[in-house]
Amino acid sequence: MEPKAKCLIVDDEPLAIEVLKSHLGKLHSIEIVGTSGDAVEAFDFLNKHRVDLMFLDIHMPEMKGTELIKALKNPPAVIFTTAYREYALEGFDLNVIDYLLKPISFARFMQAVEKFFMLHINGTTSSTTSEITLQKQGTNDECLYLREKNIIHKIPLNEIVFAESMGDNLTIYTSDREITSRITISAVEKLLPEKDFIRIHRSFIVSLKHITSFSPVSVFIGKKSFSIGPSYRETVLEKLDESGELTGGNVSK
Repeated sequence: MEPKAKCLIVDDEPLAIEVLKSHLGKLHSIEIVGTSGDAVEAFDFLNKHRVDLMFLDIHMPEMKGTELIKALKNPPAVIFTTAYREYALEGFDLNVIDYLLKPISFARFMQAVEKFFMLHINGTTSSTTSEITLQKQGTNDECLYLREKNIIHKIPLNEIVFAESMGDNLTIYTSDREITSRITISAVEKLLPEKDFIRIHRSFIVSLKHITSFSPVSVFIGKKSFSIGPSYRETVLEKLDESGELTGGNVSK
C-alpha cells in the first residue's frame, strides 16, 4: 500500500476547516495529521511533525499565511485557501502549488490536489509551479501567471491565441505579446479549459475562438497555418465539427 501524504490545515475559520476536512475525507491518498487556527501554532507543529501538504489561509491573527511560509526554512507544499484575490501574485512568487478562493468547490479542490501529486509525489520537478499558475476570478476573468526570467506576466485567457512548444521552452502568443518560459506544453494544457482550447499537435495548443478555418490536416488562424498531428486528428476534427459556431463553419476539405 502506498503511504498517504500527510496534510495540515491552517485556518482561523472553523467552518473553512470543516469544508476542507469534508473534501479530504473523500480521498484515501491524504491523511490529515493536524488542524490549526493560527500560523504561530502551525509553525510549532511543522517543526515537530512531518507534513507533506499544507492548506493555508492568508489572513489570520498574529501572523499571515504568507509570513509563515517565509519563516519556515523548509516549508511543505502549500495550497493557499483565501477569500482575497489580491494575494495571487505573492503566492505565485512563494512557489505555492495553487490558490483556492473561498468558497472552495470539490471540483476546484481536486484540481489543486491533482497538481500536488503530479509535482511532489509522482516525481515531476517542482519548478513547474514556480513558472505558471492559473487564477480563476469568474467565468469571464481567468488569467495565467507565467514567469519569463525574472518577470511575471499576467495573461487573460481570452487573449491567448496559441501556445507553441520549442524544446524545453514554451511560448504563449497573444495578439500583441510573445511570452516564453521554461515549462512543458502538457503543464499548460492541464490549466487551460477544454471548452476554449485544444491541443492539435505535440507542439501546439490553439484557442478555439481564434480558429478561422480548418482542413483534415490543418487549422488556420487568419493566414497562419498549424498542422494537426496524426495522433490528434480524429479528436481535433470531431471537436471542430461540433464547434462550428466558433470556426464560422468554414471547413476546407
